[in-house]
Amino acid sequence: MERGLIHIYCGDGKGKTSSAVGLAVRAAGCKKKVLFARFLKNENSGELNILDSISDIEVLHLEKSYGFYKTLTEKEKKEVKKLYEALWNEVLRKVSGGSYDVLVMDEFMAAYRYGLIPNEEALCFLEKKPTGLEVVLTGRDPDLRLVEKADYVSEICKVKHPYDRGIRARRGIEY
Repeated sequence: MERGLIHIYCGDGKGKTSSAVGLAVRAAGCKKKVLFARFLKNENSGELNILDSISDIEVLHLEKSYGFYKTLTEKEKKEVKKLYEALWNEVLRKVSGGSYDVLVMDEFMAAYRYGLIPNEEALCFLEKKPTGLEVVLTGRDPDLRLVEKADYVSEICKVKHPYDRGIRARRGIEY
């Protein structure tokens, strides 16, 4: 069995999710089975329409979308934690069977940083993941322990962004 590696796409620039989506599409184009999970992302993002149409990619959809974690009420934070712990457990259950070649966890870093998934369990998973499973993690400011476990770490650095000039996210471009 081919050894799967761990990727981290991080940084403050635009393109972390786009890179992960591109890798998922590439893998599916080579008949690899992909599981795509998203943390702290909106469910109406444009790439989901395409990913859902590709037979070798399974996207785990959430029943509800939340905004930025820092803007949530305490009640919403508890709801989010429960939702993402359930998503985390579903990811573990699905990949344990060995039927996936690639696992993408988009905005994993935020879920990890805010304790929305069990951190020690996540580290243990990466250490003992199925041998052939390629794992892609995205998000800002990865924990150094995650960086140490990764085989690839690509930092996407913002040089300039329209948001800095007050231009809000545009459908089909940023989401």
